Amino acid sequence: MAGRVVTIAQQKGGAGKTTLAIHLAVAWALAGKRVATVDIDPQGSFSEWHRARTAALGEGRTGLTHAAVSGWRTQKEVEQLARTHDVVVVDSPPHAETEAKIAVRVASLVVVPVQPSPMDLWATRPTLDLAKSEKRPVLLVMNRVPSRGKLVDAVATKAAELGVPVAEATVGNRIGFAGAVLDGLSLQETDPRSRGAEEMAELAAEIARRF
Repeated sequence: MAGRVVTIAQQKGGAGKTTLAIHLAVAWALAGKRVATVDIDPQGSFSEWHRARTAALGEGRTGLTHAAVSGWRTQKEVEQLARTHDVVVVDSPPHAETEAKIAVRVASLVVVPVQPSPMDLWATRPTLDLAKSEKRPVLLVMNRVPSRGKLVDAVATKAAELGVPVAEATVGNRIGFAGAVLDGLSLQETDPRSRGAEEMAELAAEIARRF
């Protein structure tokens, strides 16, 4: 059976899309899954991280199969990787470009990170509309969440009113994520007992259950 394709999509920049993609990919790899990662964002941050990871761990020791593609090759590359891997994690561009539409089209699940603010929540609508037009299932993930407060709860309630599922697992606004990524690693690897590592493991397990 072909592997599952998880597309991380959010047309608003600054939502923590690439950091989430990196940590989910590593979480599944650490769980023993064959994981491929695909960077179709012109900024290339996912690919830069994988280069840093290769430098830190050694060629062929990253635990991931990584590809950077664009244009018409995107769908074919993702489908080929899905044939030989359990999970393919796609980091898509932050705008409604051709690649973003293709990434959503080939997804088994579209994961949409959203920060707990009204502006970020409103900005998810184009992404949700794109997934709806491609008839792809969506999961909203509350990302970069500060300490619990009334605003966080209010935004989570409003997110649920959009008519799409909201993940029970949330991801906090933790500096450890950025520090790990800078070294080509994930927080699960640099500080596996941290709350942030636990949050990513919980989210990865929740997404896997939806498969």
